[in-house]
Amino acid sequence: MRRFVEQADRGQWTLLPECLDDFVDESNPVRVIDVFVDALDLAEMSFKAEQFSLDDRA
Repeated sequence: MRRFVEQADRGQWTLLPECLDDFVDESNPVRVIDVFVDALDLAEMSFKAEQFSLDDRA
């Protein structure tokens, strides 16, 4: 579910390393957590999507 405010896109290109996904090894257990959380239906759990503009962020 991608409607919620996220800090950074793991596929976003950065200066060093080239993308944030490069920080996490392929065998790191956090990848299992990432897949699990992405599979959750947050709307079904009563989470509401909010629309924010860039002006609303600090």
